[in-house]
Amino acid sequence: MYDPTVARLTYRALLGRRRAAILLVLPALLLLIAAAVRMFAGADDQIASNVLGGFAIATMVPLIGVIAGTGAIGPEIDDGSIVYLLAKPVKRPTIIFTKLIVAIAVTMVFSALPTLLAGLILNGNGRQIAVAYTIAALVASIAYSALFLLLGTVSRHAVVLGLVYALVWEALFGSLVAGARTLSVQQWSLAVAQKVSGDGVVTSEVGLPLATVLLVAVTVAATWYAGQKLRALKLAGEE
Repeated sequence: MYDPTVARLTYRALLGRRRAAILLVLPALLLLIAAAVRMFAGADDQIASNVLGGFAIATMVPLIGVIAGTGAIGPEIDDGSIVYLLAKPVKRPTIIFTKLIVAIAVTMVFSALPTLLAGLILNGNGRQIAVAYTIAALVASIAYSALFLLLGTVSRHAVVLGLVYALVWEALFGSLVAGARTLSVQQWSLAVAQKVSGDGVVTSEVGLPLATVLLVAVTVAATWYAGQKLRALKLAGEE
């Protein structure tokens, strides 16, 4: 289910000079904000939670997920170069699974690691805040990567759709409509973080059992359906 050649090509596409520079912007901004907050406000648990929850989990992780998830396959479909990959003797679900692994790895590195560092800067992991939000970032990276990889497979407007979900549905509707939070990767990941912190400093609108089921279901369903959509693509000369 994992093809090293496909992985290498996907890493090269995602970590090219231009895309890597874009991926570095948000983590650098998070660390800059964390350093400034620590300098002016000191080590405060609630402020640390607000920064990590409000910027790292709510903004940075989904945006990096959009870049990595859609970028793992979307550009190849848009410019037609996917046909060269599909012509190789590699099963199409294997292509999707490999690209998903790469997208998850890239999203985790560029979101979870900066989240941990920012948490340590903000309050030295007091009350397990840094670890809790890092785990939330890791969990969210998996679901976002699967979801946005699917969008990259089915639509030429995957980036726009991803931004609509991340910034409009989760950030806007999620803050205004309580029911919308149930269908929010952000809230599912926070449910895991809430269990890790264990003392109310991290909160989620979704219970942990439901969040776990939804995280697994969305990841598996999105990966499966992306494989089916890629399987349905026909090359010239295919019967």
